[in-house]
Amino acid sequence: MTAQHGRSEPMIAPSILSADFARLGEEAEAVSNADWLHVDVMDAHFVPNLTLGLPVVESLRRATDLPLDCHLMIDDPDHWAPRYAEVGAANVTFHVEAAHDPVATARAIRAAGALAGLSVKPGTPLEPYLEILREFDTLLVMTVEPGFGGQSFMPEVLPKVRLARNEVRAGHLRLFVEVDGGIAPETIAAAAEAGADVFVAGSAVYGAEDPGKAIEALRVTARAAMARS
Repeated sequence: MTAQHGRSEPMIAPSILSADFARLGEEAEAVSNADWLHVDVMDAHFVPNLTLGLPVVESLRRATDLPLDCHLMIDDPDHWAPRYAEVGAANVTFHVEAAHDPVATARAIRAAGALAGLSVKPGTPLEPYLEILREFDTLLVMTVEPGFGGQSFMPEVLPKVRLARNEVRAGHLRLFVEVDGGIAPETIAAAAEAGADVFVAGSAVYGAEDPGKAIEALRVTARAAMARS
């Protein structure tokens, strides 16, 4: 799995934050047609919520063949992020607002065998980080405030998605452009048209009667929007 200059198929990454934590293995199986499985790691410090950590990621790795897309909403990602790569995460994303040395952390994640991702909160501008994004495989643009599921999509952050996509098209960056927060049938097209190619969806997938069908419906809508952009 490598980041690309151009976009191909949209990638859907269901968020287990919206799954039944007592049945995570079964919940992972219910979305077997997804591209990535998004795992939100929260420490009750960087964000006010507390979710899960390394032991659960290790267990999930054994329970599913889906690539694990770990989103670290934690303090001190410079110390912790490489460990998620070591236990088998395919993509490890941390927040630029929490990192002391994002480039060194990205290189450590890559050295441990995973893709390295950088995430920005809705209020964080992207321009100061365009140069260091050359060290990353994924840019995760938060389309809600990090910390809780079920929030409303924030279209005002889409200019950051457009900026990143333009940088990729120009050949300055080579990465996935991922969006997370409020992604649903009625919002995914706007994110896709802006330039996203990886879409994290929580309640839109796990709140559906058939999660697999929900994934395919999101993929179809995103594909059509990408074709228009």
